[in-house]
Amino acid sequence: MTTPDHVVTAEKLGYTRAWLYDSPALYPDVWVQLCRAAERTSTIGIGPGVLIPSLRHPMVTAAAIGTLSEIAGMHRVHVGVGTGFTGRFTLGQKPNKWATVVHYVETVQGLLRGDIVEWEGAKIQMMHPDGYSTPRPIRVPFVLGAAGPKGFKAAHDIADGVFVAGAEPQPNFDWQVMLHVGTVLDDNESPGSERAIAAGGHGAAVYYHFYDENGLGVEQLPGGAEWKAAYANVEPSVRHLAIHDLHMIAVNKLDKPLITGEVMQSMGAAYSPARLREVLQEFEEKGATELAYQPAGPDIARELEMFIAAAHG
Repeated sequence: MTTPDHVVTAEKLGYTRAWLYDSPALYPDVWVQLCRAAERTSTIGIGPGVLIPSLRHPMVTAAAIGTLSEIAGMHRVHVGVGTGFTGRFTLGQKPNKWATVVHYVETVQGLLRGDIVEWEGAKIQMMHPDGYSTPRPIRVPFVLGAAGPKGFKAAHDIADGVFVAGAEPQPNFDWQVMLHVGTVLDDNESPGSERAIAAGGHGAAVYYHFYDENGLGVEQLPGGAEWKAAYANVEPSVRHLAIHDLHMIAVNKLDKPLITGEVMQSMGAAYSPARLREVLQEFEEKGATELAYQPAGPDIARELEMFIAAAHG
């Protein structure tokens, strides 16, 4: 609930944009939080990263974008859309198909232009008069959250860029956002320290979640066999709830015994300032143009301050 405070801090520290997750089973409502943050800031870009189409009718999303644009100023708003990892798996569902995402985004974009579009067999249009939304056309940039060839193609076809999570940077994108997690270590701090695990352990645990949910063979990860064994006795109908407990927030009770200093380091969830700069350089050389850093733990302000200071050297 304190995310708007963190967006204010990020603006003061010089961050360019704030992206807020859309996972309603875990986090506060994304549009409420975006509007709260918009009212307290003046320069930082702001938007969802990334929306899940199956959670909302396209008119609901178009109206939300119009509302946020009116509060923040259209020039500050950006929109990410994806198939749904956390936002779908926490509901016991598989991600949306890319054809569904493309149709949804094209429909929302048409509504924002002021067009009459068709959805579920009916003609719809944003009909908001003056004072009820930003006047059409509403021009805001879109990125698609992708990790594979179908998503990258869709991003090329209908979006302004790509939001990459769980994949390598891709060539031929003028705007390519890379999601990055973890914590910057203090001088002589162990990656297995209590503070480091509290702040960055989510960045190690998410690899187990991602590999398991996508059938990629979690056993190939360090400690993967032990991780799988830890969930073996969980009732199958609620296994997804156990896996995603505290997802991208902290380390849950079943993951915790496995998140050691060695795992933190091998998963890239704890790093020195020098190592962070090396990683950023590698991303840039491969085509990334922007980094979306997701802090966690009990002191978000510390994580934001340490990250930007380390990144700038």
